[in-house]
Amino acid sequence: MKRILAMCGLFVFATASMVAADQTWSGKISDSMCGAKHNTAGEHGAAKMSDRDCTLACIKEHNAKYVFVKGGKVFKIDNQDFAGLQEHAGHSVKLTGEMKGDTITVSKIEMTGKT
Repeated sequence: MKRILAMCGLFVFATASMVAADQTWSGKISDSMCGAKHNTAGEHGAAKMSDRDCTLACIKEHNAKYVFVKGGKVFKIDNQDFAGLQEHAGHSVKLTGEMKGDTITVSKIEMTGKT
């Protein structure tokens, strides 16, 4: 009987650890070309741009990908077609999703009030 209970407990523990729960982080939506720092003058000629405009330009003109920057660390975003990415490009956000390694699958994005 103890062996059966132990096996059931192990099964429940293994199953629970395989189901990853969403987490929430605060950071900024950027692009893979710029990462944590935008150098608009170097990337877009002499044009001065906001972080938002630079991010959108890099996505459109340089085939960059959206990334999430938290504390200077850059995380890839798996689902590049997520609806809120373009809307929140260059903004400080609360991002919710599942992280595997250095890649996040986004499930929700909210503005934090900072730009």
